[in-house]
Amino acid sequence: MEFILYEQKGNVGIITLNRPKALNALNSVVLKELGQTFDAVDMETVRAVIITGAGEKSFVAGADIGEMSALTKSMGEEFGKVGNDVFRKIELFPIPVIAAINGFALGGGCELAMSCDIRLCSDNAVFGQPETGLGITPGFGGTQRLARIVGVGKAKELIYTCSNIKADEALRVGLVNAVYPLGELMEAAEKMAGKIARNAPIAVRASKQAINEGLQTDMDSALVIEEKLFGNCFETEDQKEGMKAFLEKRKVDKYLNR
Repeated sequence: MEFILYEQKGNVGIITLNRPKALNALNSVVLKELGQTFDAVDMETVRAVIITGAGEKSFVAGADIGEMSALTKSMGEEFGKVGNDVFRKIELFPIPVIAAINGFALGGGCELAMSCDIRLCSDNAVFGQPETGLGITPGFGGTQRLARIVGVGKAKELIYTCSNIKADEALRVGLVNAVYPLGELMEAAEKMAGKIARNAPIAVRASKQAINEGLQTDMDSALVIEEKLFGNCFETEDQKEGMKAFLEKRKVDKYLNR
């Protein structure tokens, strides 16, 4: 990989976008490598994934303007599809994904963060969708996910005005879950990932699936989705061990992921 670093620490996978001289901006190569990295995650041993950016200034400063400036209409649509396909892969990835946002998260960077399950940021983080100031719309899901996360009115304000918001405002409007000093961000992300990893992996994955699928339909249909996934858990060794440990007033020996 040219621009993506990957390491596994125990049951946690850590993906780092490594293009610091360009503030980790997204181009076609970065997007391709990001998708390939998720495809290669060991689903048997990894139980949570963290995405972050190299350096202390930027998570992802946006899509690569130099590359985008030469696109035609059809090329622009295709570039948008490439980004959307990768971010949708992350959003639907069976394992929870935590964004550790260390600095700028603008345009495609904000969109990448929004495709993750949980967003933690440093106190120097800045968020925004500056695309209309460049003569384009957000192209990697910004018009859709931002409204779903912070509400339609706030999303329209941020997109129409190209206004950026800092970490404290991002927390207030619900764009991020928590804010940490920069030096403590990865420790906090790894601690949260570790908490996720200690729980029954099949149940965690089923919970993610139930939330994602349920949000796309009406309440009655969503409850049926939950009921089926809930029922499926009772066929797993994890459920048997988890409940046995509870009744015996002890900690779980080991979740087997089956």
